[in-house]
Amino acid sequence: MVYEFAKYPDDTLVVFSDIRKKENGEECITVSFERPMEYGFDTIIFELPSYEVVLEDGHFTEKEKAEFKEIVERGAAFFFKYARQGGMKLA
Repeated sequence: MVYEFAKYPDDTLVVFSDIRKKENGEECITVSFERPMEYGFDTIIFELPSYEVVLEDGHFTEKEKAEFKEIVERGAAFFFKYARQGGMKLA
């Protein structure tokens, strides 16, 4: 399951996954940034809690990627909290 976090003016959509367990028992989630393009999507996916990029495809700039990583790092507790709750409840 994935949960929507934000949508930016350039149509970049940010979603985060439910909590999953790795083979070693560690809990992890993914946070994805996707922007529609004429022939597909620009995509970058981070895994928490490692903050590693697990997939990158498309044409995000280095500045955009750095900003996305900062969002993921600063929001880690938020993403885990709402992944445990089954997403954010929006009015």
